[in-house]
Amino acid sequence: MQLGEDLLARRARFGERAVDGEAVGVGVITHRHRDYSHGTDGTADVAGITGPAGTVGEDVAVRPPAVFTSLHGYRQAWAGADLAAGLTLLVIAVPEQLATSRLAGMPPITGFYAFVAGTVVFALLGSNPQMSVGADSTIAPLFAAGVATLAATGSPHYVALVGILAVMVGIAVLLVGLLRLGWIAEFLSVPISTGFLSGVAVIIVAHQLPDLLGLPPTSGDNQQRVSYVAHHLNEVNGWSLLIGLGVLATMIVCARIGHRIPGALIGLVASSGLVAALDLQSRGVAVLGTVHTGAPHLGLTGLSWSAIASVGPLAGVVALVVVTQTAATTRAFADRGEYEIDAGRDFAGVGGGSVLAGLVGAFPVNASPPRSGAVATAGGRTQAGPLGAAAAVVLLIPVANIFRDVPLATLAAILIYVAYHLFNWRDLVAIFRFSAFEFALAAATLLAVVLVGIQQGIAVAVVLAILDRIRVSARPKLHVMGRIPGTTSWQRQSLDPSAQTVPGVLVTLFATPIWYANAVHFRAEVSGALREGAPVRVFVLDTVGQSDIDFTGTRALERVLDRCERDGIAFGVARAGVHLHESLRRSGLAARIGENRFFPTVDEAVRAMAGDGSPPS
Repeated sequence: MQLGEDLLARRARFGERAVDGEAVGVGVITHRHRDYSHGTDGTADVAGITGPAGTVGEDVAVRPPAVFTSLHGYRQAWAGADLAAGLTLLVIAVPEQLATSRLAGMPPITGFYAFVAGTVVFALLGSNPQMSVGADSTIAPLFAAGVATLAATGSPHYVALVGILAVMVGIAVLLVGLLRLGWIAEFLSVPISTGFLSGVAVIIVAHQLPDLLGLPPTSGDNQQRVSYVAHHLNEVNGWSLLIGLGVLATMIVCARIGHRIPGALIGLVASSGLVAALDLQSRGVAVLGTVHTGAPHLGLTGLSWSAIASVGPLAGVVALVVVTQTAATTRAFADRGEYEIDAGRDFAGVGGGSVLAGLVGAFPVNASPPRSGAVATAGGRTQAGPLGAAAAVVLLIPVANIFRDVPLATLAAILIYVAYHLFNWRDLVAIFRFSAFEFALAAATLLAVVLVGIQQGIAVAVVLAILDRIRVSARPKLHVMGRIPGTTSWQRQSLDPSAQTVPGVLVTLFATPIWYANAVHFRAEVSGALREGAPVRVFVLDTVGQSDIDFTGTRALERVLDRCERDGIAFGVARAGVHLHESLRRSGLAARIGENRFFPTVDEAVRAMAGDGSPPS
C-alpha cells in the first residue's frame, strides 16, 4: 500500500524486471547461504548480514537459525537504524491499517491485529530482514468483494467468514513455502498483473467515492456505485470533499518533498483535529466512530465444512496474489540490499501471519513493497524495526478509540492515493507498444475485474494467457539454415542473408519441442520446405532448441521419415539433447534414423552426409 511515499512502482508487487529495488522476478528464489557470523576485520557487512569477505557461498556449511533469522548475531550498532526504521514504519502503518480495514469491510481494530500478527510471525519465521507484512490494499478488495456475496459486509457472519478465509489463505501460502511451489506465481504475467492492479484501482475508487463526497453509504457492484454517485451529486457534503481533497494534496506534496514525511499520518491527525475543533459532525461530516478496543478473541467462529467450501475458491485466488507479491517483494529488496534470502521461509512467514491474523479475528496479510521500502530507506537492518512498530501498535490497541474522529473522507483519500499508484498507465502504454494482443490481455483483465469480478477477472486472464502461449508454441516457424562463408557455423538465413545453402542439402531448425499441438504444423512446414527450390538429397534437422518430443510428435516425425525414404533423401539429426535422443530411442525412431546419423554440429552432419568436406571461402 502506498502512503505518502512513492518508494516502489506497482510492478514491484508482481515481479516485473525493474531497477533500484523494484521487483526482479517471482517464483521460488534460490536458497543460498547466508553467513551469520559476527563481523570482524575483513568481513563483509551488507544490510546487517555479515560474513567473511569473499567466503560467502554454497560451500560454507553454516546453517541459519530456526527462528528470528535476521536477529541472529544482533549488534548494538544496528539499534539506531532499526529504531529509525521502526518509527518510519509506525507512522505509515497506523493510518494505512485503519484505511485498509475499512476497505476490507472489517472493524477498524482488526487492521491493527493484522499488522501485529503479520509482523511478529514473519519476524519469527521469515528470512528477509527488511520485509514488512500486514494488511494490504491489493488483496483487501479482492476478498471483500468475494465474501460480500456470502454475507452482509460488516456483519458477524461476514467477519467470521473472513477469519476462516485468512486461515485458509495462510495454510495455502505456508504449503507453497514448504513444498517449494512458488513457480505458480508465474501464471500472473506482467500484462495480467498490470490489468489486475489497474482494475483493483478502479474498484477502490468506486468504493471510496461516496465517503470522499460525504454521501450516504451504498452497496452493489461497481457500476451501481458509480451510478449512485452520479445521481446524488447534488447531495455532496462540501466539508467532506474539502477534507478529502486536502488530505490527498497533503500526501502528494509530502511525497514530492521527501519519502520519509508521513503525509497520510499528517492528514489523518490534521483532519481529525479539524473535525473536533469545528464540530464538523454536526455539519454532516461522517467519521470513523467508536473503535472497539481490547484484546482479540482467539479462535474461529462458525467453522464448518460448508463455510470452508464457500470461501475455498476465493482463498485460492487470494493465496495466488499473496504468493506473487511476496516473491516479488522479498527478491526486490534482497537484490537492492545485496543480501541473501530464502523464499520458502518468507512464504512461511507471510502464510503463518495470515493464519494468526485469522485466529485473532482479522483478515489475510500480505508483503508490502512500499512499507518494506520505508524500512529499507530508513536504514533498517533487521526485523527489530518492524517488531518495534508492532509493539507500539499493541500499545495503541487499548486506546484506539482516539481515532473515532477520523473523517471517512480522510480514509477515502488515503485509499484513492493508493489507487492512483496502483493504476500504472505507463506500463499499459508500454504493453500496447510491445504487443497488441498482450495489451488486450491486460485490458480484458482490467474490464473483467471491474465489470464481472476480481476472481473471474484473474481466471479469465490466466486462461487467455495460457491459450496465447499455446497458440504461439503451436505455430512456430521452421527456419532454413545456411553456412556462413569462410566458417563452419550455420545460421538462419532470415537472420543472416550471407548464409549459404549447400546444393542438394536442406538444413532446417525447428527450435521448439514437437508436441501434439504443433506436430501437424511441423510436418506441413517440413513438406513445404522439401518442395521448394532444387531437389534435396540430404535433409538435416537441427534440434538445438527442441528439448522434447511427445508421442504425437514422434508420429509426425515418422511421417517425415517415410517421405524421405520414399524420395531417396538421406535424413540426419544435429545437436540433439540427451532427453530428446532418449525419447527417439524409446519410440524406435533413433534406430530407424541410425545412431550414426546423430551429429554434434550441423557442419559435421552436412560434411558426413553430403561429402562436403570444406566450407566455402
